[in-house]
Amino acid sequence: MLSKKTKYAIKALVILGKNMDQPPMQISRIAEAERIPKKFLEQILLDLRNAGFLYSKKGAGGGYSLNRDPKEIFLVSIMRITDGPIAMVPCASLNFYHKCDECHQETTCGIRDVFVDVRDATVKILSETSIADIISREQSLIAG
Repeated sequence: MLSKKTKYAIKALVILGKNMDQPPMQISRIAEAERIPKKFLEQILLDLRNAGFLYSKKGAGGGYSLNRDPKEIFLVSIMRITDGPIAMVPCASLNFYHKCDECHQETTCGIRDVFVDVRDATVKILSETSIADIISREQSLIAG
């Protein structure tokens, strides 16, 4: 299941992508527009800024803006920043691998084998879907 942290991160990046031609957006404006708790959003935006996706400006006229083109921000990166592993079991993870304690022979484990396939399919979709794609899908859905 998609965590609220990841969902809120995507929502924040989408609204910033839609407003790229505008001055930086204040946290309170993003939080209100997307119905995200402000304190929670502050931490999420800080994580995204530290990962290089956002630029922040302090003071009058300050706020957050995208530091990259929305076409270059992929869901797989956002999920790894906000939630860590994509894989549903630690032994199938690419970046956060951890051997399962109860597993006797990982190379012949049917459960692991299935979840490596699930991970690969998920990573493929998330690696090919950008914030620009989300914005485009929303516009298509609105247009009907």
